[in-house]
Amino acid sequence: MIVLDYPLLLLLPLSFAVMAASAWLGGWYAARRPTDAVDTRDDFNIILAATLTLLGLIIGFTFSMALTRYDQRKNLEEEEANAIGTEYLRADFLPAAAAAKTRSLLRDYANERIRFYGTRDEATLREIGERTANLQAELWAAVREPAMSQRDPVSALVVSGMNDVLNSQGYTQAAWWNRIPLAAWILMIAMAICANFMVGRNAKNPKVERKLLLVLPFVVAIAFFLIADIDAPHAGVIRIVPQNLNALVPSLR
Repeated sequence: MIVLDYPLLLLLPLSFAVMAASAWLGGWYAARRPTDAVDTRDDFNIILAATLTLLGLIIGFTFSMALTRYDQRKNLEEEEANAIGTEYLRADFLPAAAAAKTRSLLRDYANERIRFYGTRDEATLREIGERTANLQAELWAAVREPAMSQRDPVSALVVSGMNDVLNSQGYTQAAWWNRIPLAAWILMIAMAICANFMVGRNAKNPKVERKLLLVLPFVVAIAFFLIADIDAPHAGVIRIVPQNLNALVPSLR
């Protein structure tokens, strides 16, 4: 869903506008059908409190889901840097020509991984993906040939390290694709719309409290923005900085 890919530009203003309209619609309904009965208002207040409590819990659980995914992406970036650095050292066990080729390819590969974390453009991401796949094929070929000619535990160690390098990129890509389901967003937004309508409906004097009706839409819209921003790896304001890969690249030279 394109709105979730641009939290600041699309989701924040759009969600605020929709929920503010819901609150004002509830206030408009309250102005035309006032409820003065004590029993009716008490029952309505109980339902309103339960709805707001449930909305807060759902937002909290969804934020926890987004934060867990964010931490997973950070940890996988660290594991990816460690795998590349370890394999760079294990290249010493290869013949001289194969070792030099493997190190050169690993340097190029690390730079491509840094580009993956830093870009926002979809076309550039596709180009990085193709370049990464080509480098992975070359890296595997660079260690496969020496391992096939000399089958010993040391060669197996080098092959195992290269396997970790390739697998770590796959785990990272899977984590970046793993986002909050669209159905969860739809249910949460629907609940927020209902809650804002009920808040507007509960206003005793909607004309006087019109500005106050914007408070809840604004707060919930900020919460939605924060969740979507953390959950959007390439498009959010809060992004994962490849600090481990950035620290690794100078040591590879």
